[in-house]
Amino acid sequence: MKAKVNLHFYAKSTKANAKGQFPIYVRLTVNGIRTEFSTKKFIDPTRWLSEACKMKGTTEEARSINSYLDLIKSKVLDIQMELIHKNQQLSIENFKELLFGSEEKQRMLVPIFQDHNNKIKELVGKEYALGTLERYTTSLKHTIEFLEWKYGISDIEISKINHAFITDYEFYLRSVRNCANNTAVKYIKNFSKIIKICLANDWLEKNPFANYKAKVKEVERVYLTEEEVQNIIEKDLKNDRLSLVRDIFLFSCFTGLAYIDVKNLTKSHISIGIDGEKWIFTHRQKTESASKIPILPVTQMIIDKYENHPQCVGEDKLLPILSNQKMNAYLKEIAGICKIDKELTFHIARHTFATTVTLTNGVPIESVSKMLGHKNLRTTQHYAKVLDRKVSEDMKILKSKLSQSVLKRAQ
Repeated sequence: MKAKVNLHFYAKSTKANAKGQFPIYVRLTVNGIRTEFSTKKFIDPTRWLSEACKMKGTTEEARSINSYLDLIKSKVLDIQMELIHKNQQLSIENFKELLFGSEEKQRMLVPIFQDHNNKIKELVGKEYALGTLERYTTSLKHTIEFLEWKYGISDIEISKINHAFITDYEFYLRSVRNCANNTAVKYIKNFSKIIKICLANDWLEKNPFANYKAKVKEVERVYLTEEEVQNIIEKDLKNDRLSLVRDIFLFSCFTGLAYIDVKNLTKSHISIGIDGEKWIFTHRQKTESASKIPILPVTQMIIDKYENHPQCVGEDKLLPILSNQKMNAYLKEIAGICKIDKELTFHIARHTFATTVTLTNGVPIESVSKMLGHKNLRTTQHYAKVLDRKVSEDMKILKSKLSQSVLKRAQ
């Protein structure tokens, strides 16, 4: 049976650039099987003739683009003649092999992933946090280990990555790596960024994530109650190191700042706010979003206490904070001393600010969201849900007490 070869040029609206120009794409169909690729040429959509498959006009740009499209037509025809002459099958694979040659073969996953990580490494401290680099480094490591586990290879052509690859990778993370749901979803999300890079560069024809869905499960955020916070404040800690850790933890409880953001604070981050009072003006390292936080009396007392601390003076720091690992180790000790039956970590302070310190005391959720530096109000709303559940639990206890009281009177 005679093979049917069809070539079609079109302006792809879904890939428009910042100037509103559309890239000109080639659609090659062989026996009903198609492949698409970009010519790397962009055009004003009003100047594209869809039926004629060319750019209208006689300008130098029009002549140049149309000549280039004619060259592609000629090349496809030459390939068709070459395959017939060599008595080889006219298949889409053979056309692609002769059209792209070794260029398509060298598009391997690991070098693309590694190049992405190298760029992040160069921008650590400027656009990215060190934790972001570590996350993608681990993600690449897991990807390579998956390739060896599933296929017995150390790399793979990106053209072979499909929906089954994604679901198998997710299964590997959950089973072999024993990742929890949210951890597995985060690694898959990291991997999807690499696929997006491939799609943006037209190295992939189809998005393997097109029909893939993964849902992050809501995690119950631990926070301290007002009584627990007060207990920590009033506890007489004999150890100076524990006292310092307690103070910085409380600073975070009353500002909502994460560990890295507290660590990065200097005196220059404190300025006069719109109300004439002292505020903290900073940016979250994680999201680069602004955080503007009024300084409460307890916060100011902690700042004043360590104003002349050698580390604050010598390193231009607002507070003499220890490493996150040491802070968390000492916080566990403080939790034991204060008889708090929770796994106390530094990040719980941020949750405590959102719930016990602000929302519980009637601070509007929009204000809390701004102080926390959340880009989306939905992120802050999770804390409100936590408080709703607490209200529900408290009301159930009240209902139980009232029911018992009614029963006693009836007797």
